[in-house]
Amino acid sequence: MAEGEERRLEAYLAHRQRLLRLAYRHLGSVGEAEDVVQDAWIRFQASPEPLDAGRFLSRIVTNLCLDRLKSARARRETYVGPWLPEPLIEKAGIVDPEVGETALDISFGVMRALERLSPLERAVLFLHDLFEMPFHEIADTLQRSPRRAARWRQGQGRR
Repeated sequence: MAEGEERRLEAYLAHRQRLLRLAYRHLGSVGEAEDVVQDAWIRFQASPEPLDAGRFLSRIVTNLCLDRLKSARARRETYVGPWLPEPLIEKAGIVDPEVGETALDISFGVMRALERLSPLERAVLFLHDLFEMPFHEIADTLQRSPRRAARWRQGQGRR
């Protein structure tokens, strides 16, 4: 394995769990989150080596999640009830089993709150609050103006 490929693999593996959590928060499905992270690895391998692999991978995952959410709407998939996360969070390694039921209760509450946000609003929230990405980078990722991204974060994006 070449030195550049080895560095990419190490960077990917270092961020993989965080990327799984990011994709899961967007999609609410462990299987889809794993698929998105695998697709991100394929795209990461084919791209020029970035300065900050973590941010670059976060961008790839966010864009792939948004694409999946758009395609679900285009296929007019409907859910039989409210959108809820899969119950197998612990099995996927997304929640530490030592934290216990409290984390799962909080996670469920957060997922219920997130279902009210549009996919773009969730992307802004995750990238800004969880990954401390500045609004101008988020705007570039989502192909929107920084002002609009900031408005989404403040809950005014639908106006």
